[in-house]
Amino acid sequence: MSEPKQMGDGANETEEKDEIKEYGMADLDDPVRKHRIHLMTIIGEIEGHDVLPNTSKATKYEHVLPKLAEIEENHDVDGLLLLLNTMGGDVESGLAIAEMVASMSKPSVSLVLGGSHSIGVPLAVSTDYSFIVPTGTMVIHPVRLNGLTIGAPQTYDYFQQIQDRITGFVSGHCRIEQKRLEELMLNTGMLTKDLGTVLVGKQTVEEGLIDEVGGICQALEKLHELIDEAGAKDL
Repeated sequence: MSEPKQMGDGANETEEKDEIKEYGMADLDDPVRKHRIHLMTIIGEIEGHDVLPNTSKATKYEHVLPKLAEIEENHDVDGLLLLLNTMGGDVESGLAIAEMVASMSKPSVSLVLGGSHSIGVPLAVSTDYSFIVPTGTMVIHPVRLNGLTIGAPQTYDYFQQIQDRITGFVSGHCRIEQKRLEELMLNTGMLTKDLGTVLVGKQTVEEGLIDEVGGICQALEKLHELIDEAGAKDL
């Protein structure tokens, strides 16, 4: 005769399902290696201070930042797996999330699925190690001006400063040089109505943006490896 299920277990299951449904997050427990990994997704458009329409898929930075802080402080969580399929979005919010991930002490791995475009590029390289699926894409382009006309040199300088912050962060967290990244941003030969470059799968590895081509199996295996290495250092 099976034992009755504890009330606490049911409550935890409901809470986990709600977190997956509401925020695209879940805790993955490996019974063999005894590792607990927090899975976080960055999906659709990264929402900033302006609320996007209900018809838009969005990742809200005010949900992500507190969760990252909670993961950092939670001794039961051993590592972070970041799944990315984003068109980009608010620059300041995306860069804030990327800085938060990069500053964590827990091992972290990212996996680019459909794409990680625009401000999604810093997010993809913010982890300790990064993967991209063979058909995954990354679009690198200058900071958008949303149709506004630059009417003063100070405005141009401000946008240039934002762009320098992005390229500086990216080049500081992967193998691509800042000068090469700027060349890809200002490429005029690929996008007919815009500046920039589209990189697919292994091209991102060849350029030094992403560490390796792979999928969920490889990403999890690498994260377990990093967790074991971190544990060995603590002994």
